[in-house]
Amino acid sequence: MVKIAGIEMKNPVMAASGTFGNEYSKLIDINKLGAVISKSVTLKPKAGNPPPRICETPAGMLNSIGLQNEGLDAFIKTTIPMFSLFEVPLIVNVAGETIEEYVHICKQLSKHSTVKGLELNISCPNVKKGCITFGIDPKATEKLVKAVRKSTKLPLIVKLTPNVTDITQIAKAAVKGGADVLSLINTVLGMAIDIKTKKPKLANITGGLSGPAIKPIAIRMVYQTAQAVKVPIIGVGGITTVEDAVEFFYAGASAIQVGTGSFIDAQAIIKIIEGLKRYQI
Repeated sequence: MVKIAGIEMKNPVMAASGTFGNEYSKLIDINKLGAVISKSVTLKPKAGNPPPRICETPAGMLNSIGLQNEGLDAFIKTTIPMFSLFEVPLIVNVAGETIEEYVHICKQLSKHSTVKGLELNISCPNVKKGCITFGIDPKATEKLVKAVRKSTKLPLIVKLTPNVTDITQIAKAAVKGGADVLSLINTVLGMAIDIKTKKPKLANITGGLSGPAIKPIAIRMVYQTAQAVKVPIIGVGGITTVEDAVEFFYAGASAIQVGTGSFIDAQAIIKIIEGLKRYQI
């Protein structure tokens, strides 16, 4: 049993936002996970970006989904009751275009006992408003986190973007604003071109790079952030094996999230949980 900012978990391994849905219950025992981070929830439904919006790259993938989701009301009506059936903490990833939207969403989610924590998405590179516009500016980060902190008593995780010059400045601002935990990193902004069509492979032109290719960047940023702040850090980015996870713990992470690794192997997250028993972390 581990505890991160008051969230009790069976182990320090979580399913990352946007990569894990209830369909996995047919493939693995979800109750074995430390926690599940929901796909980003926005105030109103979002259709997301036009296709094509996913493409493979060497040792990774690019995505430009654009936060497609059914909106807050539908999430409260359908997703929260569904997760109440599992014995695993649900942490909701929240995205907004304005501070007021973040605050409203967090207030509403805080009314539901199934929700054990909130993860603020201030780092998605695939939307034109909100998210990363907060996450690349220390002052904007602090202002947003401070407003949300006043609106909820739930543990508050802030997910940081790697698409900045100095991630420690954003980390310090988030902690100053009231973040209980930091999760990092989100995807790295990238691009791919189809040399047959001479056009970008993504309709949105650029997208977020995830998968094993970004692991060294994520480990470096977790290490730097662990030296700069005193709150727990959740490491994420390119984790597909137990050895990957152990690297993050040695870099300073208190827990980890598995994302693209679950696309490669639906059993990856369970294998990591079982494999960690061999290590004294």
